[in-house]
Amino acid sequence: MLAAPRPIALLLMAMGGPDSLENVDPYLLDVRGGRPTPPELIEEIRTRYRLTGGKSPVLGIMREVADALEQRLNASGEARFRCYVGLRHWHPFIKDAYAELLTAAPDHIVGLCMAPQYSVLSIGAYVKKVEDARAQLADATPISFVASWHRHPLLIAAIVERIRRTLERFPAAVRTQVPVLFTAHSLPERVVAMKDPYPDEVRGTVEAVCAQLDGQPMRWAYQSQGRSGEKWLGPSVEEVLDDVARAGHHHVLVAPIGFLCDHVETLYDIDIELTQWARTKGIQLERMPMLNASAAMIDILVSVVEAHESSLVQ
Repeated sequence: MLAAPRPIALLLMAMGGPDSLENVDPYLLDVRGGRPTPPELIEEIRTRYRLTGGKSPVLGIMREVADALEQRLNASGEARFRCYVGLRHWHPFIKDAYAELLTAAPDHIVGLCMAPQYSVLSIGAYVKKVEDARAQLADATPISFVASWHRHPLLIAAIVERIRRTLERFPAAVRTQVPVLFTAHSLPERVVAMKDPYPDEVRGTVEAVCAQLDGQPMRWAYQSQGRSGEKWLGPSVEEVLDDVARAGHHHVLVAPIGFLCDHVETLYDIDIELTQWARTKGIQLERMPMLNASAAMIDILVSVVEAHESSLVQ
């Protein structure tokens, strides 16, 4: 009898977040590379999670994505793929997910970060975590990574659909004039000197979406800047909202195209903090829904993975 073919291990990765308010401190300790977090910052971040459900939703979303994606990739009946979830800064850590996937003795491994735009400071950091795990486990299983999919047609179509649906929350008479404010997570400005592709890839996603929005007004900004002393990419969302208000707009739609899943950067930074900021300017702010574990998200990931697999055999 022929042995069953060895599976392809798909390692889905995200930053992660604390699974309880008590774990905000150790989570931040990992994010900060072991540097102690000032007590006032711990309490500030704990308050953000308290106001958005008491924990990060990322792991639950990721597990739902992994289950649905594995089912879709194996829909033909052949169990070719096994999907695993690894988080960069909380449990299950990438190193633990890597050790788990090795128990399936995979033919090869594919790493996929839940972020469509590449930066050496973001996706590159996930790759480094994987390489560290491989070294610790002395593993030589063939591995490849999906680097970027910032202009994938299904991703662009899903964002466009969500923007159009969100525009319906505004009065019909103003919908065609509501500015769409595209946002992505800011990074230290040194990425420009490094010739990192991230700023160009963010703009590439924005351009591809705008090409399908029939002339809808648009702005773009970076959000959720870090607390380090160095300069971060801008303009900030607050600066752009000020500009929108000065231009006489009373409505704005926020499209966080640098994010795929709900987490504190959408649930607090936009839905609470930025919404309150907009309200002080007399602006109705609405955010498009994230892809999370939607059917559209699974369609996108199936296409991304299958295209990547096809590139490996060419």
